Amino acid sequence: MKNTLEEKLANLPSSPGVYLMKDAKGRILYVGKGRDLKKRVTSYFRKAGQKDLKTSLLIEKIASFDTIITNTEKEALILESNLIKQHRPRYNVILKDDKRYPCLRLDVKRPYPNLTVTRKIEKDGALYFGPYPSANAVRETLKVIHGTFKIRKCKNRVLKQRERPCLNYEMGLCLGPCSRPIAPDDYAMVVEEVIMFLKARTPELIENVREQMKSAAAREDFEAAAVHRDRLFNLEKTLEKQVAATTDFKDRDVLGTARQGRAALMMIMFIRGGFLLGNRSFYLSETVVSDAEMITSFMKQYYAEAPYVPKEVLLPALPEDLALLEEWLSELKGEKVRIIMPKRGEKARLVRMADQNAKKGLKERLDAAVAEQALLDRVQRRLALKQRPEHIECFDLSNIGGSEGVGGMVVFKKGRPARSAYRKYCIKSAPARDDYAMLNEVLTRRYKKADAAQPLPDLLMVDGGKGQLNMAVAVLKALRLFGSFDLIAIAKKDPGRGETEDKIYKPGRKNPVNLKKDADVLLFLQRIRDEAHRSVITYHRKRRLMAGRRSVLQQIPGIGEKRRMLLLKHFGSLKRVKAASVEELAAVPGMTRQAAEAVFEALR
Repeated sequence: MKNTLEEKLANLPSSPGVYLMKDAKGRILYVGKGRDLKKRVTSYFRKAGQKDLKTSLLIEKIASFDTIITNTEKEALILESNLIKQHRPRYNVILKDDKRYPCLRLDVKRPYPNLTVTRKIEKDGALYFGPYPSANAVRETLKVIHGTFKIRKCKNRVLKQRERPCLNYEMGLCLGPCSRPIAPDDYAMVVEEVIMFLKARTPELIENVREQMKSAAAREDFEAAAVHRDRLFNLEKTLEKQVAATTDFKDRDVLGTARQGRAALMMIMFIRGGFLLGNRSFYLSETVVSDAEMITSFMKQYYAEAPYVPKEVLLPALPEDLALLEEWLSELKGEKVRIIMPKRGEKARLVRMADQNAKKGLKERLDAAVAEQALLDRVQRRLALKQRPEHIECFDLSNIGGSEGVGGMVVFKKGRPARSAYRKYCIKSAPARDDYAMLNEVLTRRYKKADAAQPLPDLLMVDGGKGQLNMAVAVLKALRLFGSFDLIAIAKKDPGRGETEDKIYKPGRKNPVNLKKDADVLLFLQRIRDEAHRSVITYHRKRRLMAGRRSVLQQIPGIGEKRRMLLLKHFGSLKRVKAASVEELAAVPGMTRQAAEAVFEALR
């Protein structure tokens, strides 16, 4: 093995590129980039020099490595970011926040665009604003916009023509492009004002509206002046609520960091037009890299998918490859972007503010982790489990009218949902009306091939009473897994029998476990059961919806299964297929003009 490594090191080119460090089993441990691959990779195996903790731990496990040559160092930077996202190596900093934050999407390529809420940012040419800290913040923003600007409020992205305008038009809240001949330039002016508002250009927008009000009053159009007056009032009220962060009214992102032991948290604050719009945090439960490498990894991964790149990024420490990062961000934005580590003045105050918020966020996360571990200890003690239930799997089933039977598994790790480990099962052989047979099939499919990719849980939960519990016991015994982990069933209370709480059943025990004095333990188990129920119901509805879509399109002559799938994939939903014109339908790969006309006529 040593000779193999030495041979590969000797043959390395002195070119820019990416390297992938692997262990003895071929698993990727670390992805990095270098301007000179030979110098960069060789530096890992030199005995001389003090190495940081991350490098020392990494070197002990390296058995081989691969390299990918690129034309430039900037190409290597982009490739490195993509490979980290794809492989998620253990020794790289993996940027992951708690959830996908909501954003507002505005497709300016369409003649009469509207605002839609999305949690997924795509490179589709549309403008994205956010992210917002909560769904409520998005609703409040939309409420102000819809009450101030005459942008259309209908939810469909493709404008659907109507014979009569909607109520928003009658109330003077929309220009009514769905039923009135509105010039695209007039609507574009409204869109431009909405963009100014969403980019926190409120002071500039207020002055524009004030000038419009004065102009309308000067020509004695007092009705229009009153409309502009009301808009001015709404904007000024919104401006009062915004928190001023700087006096120069520039766009900036400010990064703060906090560390405690091997845990770290990075918090980015969004300052637009001098006002603080919100923040977003990224928690690392365990990291041994330096601050500079942590910040560098953040910059590469975050801005590769960020909806907006400001002119300045303020950091508590300078990243590695500063000039290269500035060049890359400038290319993304289309103009010069500066990365600064301020040491004094207003900008340094912003970084300190971000650091303080990061420290507060990290403390809250660590305190919550301690509380979660204590709760798991109580669950183990009260249910007399063999081990602390750090890995819990819960199953639920769903069918309506005996059709489209499905099962679902949710996973909680260390007290939190692990959504990437969720599984959905379409019932293949069991009758959809037979809950026991469905549970038998789902559990057998899950545990028949238990491996490292799907390790066994500490605790298995099934939704139901003694019948479901006994079925789970029978399945595990048949698979020779009974006793390998704990098993419980959770059944809803029956008020008709005077029951006041849900019941927890265990194998070999006649009566349910009494948890009246441990309400938090029962609440935790209920939360897992409810999440399983939510997940499987969502999947079941999706299956029924897809079945409905297929049945509608199946009735159209000349539209086979392949074309049905192409249409649904291209437009995303049957509703959008219905809203499409003949030209849009014909433009779908695999469609003809004749087939498009058949779909257009059939869906109307």
